[in-house]
Amino acid sequence: MIINHPLLGPRDAAEFVYLGDASLIDRPDWQAEGAMEQFHDYGYLRDNPAGQHQELWYHEQGDRSWLVVTRDTLTHEITRVELARDVARARGRDK
Repeated sequence: MIINHPLLGPRDAAEFVYLGDASLIDRPDWQAEGAMEQFHDYGYLRDNPAGQHQELWYHEQGDRSWLVVTRDTLTHEITRVELARDVARARGRDK
């Protein structure tokens, strides 16, 4: 599988480590009411979708960037690759 890195161009997936669902970007606020339940759900509950899915990948054998890869879990076709920091900022995260 080839991942088209937004900064470095096409790279073999062997350079990357799969880290899970991209919803991990949406970490709960530890000070919010109900934070314990939110962190339980954040840490343990995952969907297992068939079809389009956003995933976190880490470029371990490259520039050490975090990417959000939109991939079809049935065909493995990659339709979009973005820097995770850009996705986080678009979702309102500033840190």
